[in-house]
Amino acid sequence: MPEQPQPERQPYEQSFYPAVPTRFTKMMRTNLLWQFFRFVILNLKMLRMVRKH
Repeated sequence: MPEQPQPERQPYEQSFYPAVPTRFTKMMRTNLLWQFFRFVILNLKMLRMVRKH
């Protein structure tokens, strides 16, 4: 199957910039309760992994 040529990208067009986080994403990154919850979940996953070995 022949490869399709990639369209040329111009500098400074939209595809060059990273996605901007939404308001909800920013809120979740700074919410201490959510961070604590994620911390507990991560620790439980690590404990489960350590117990297996």
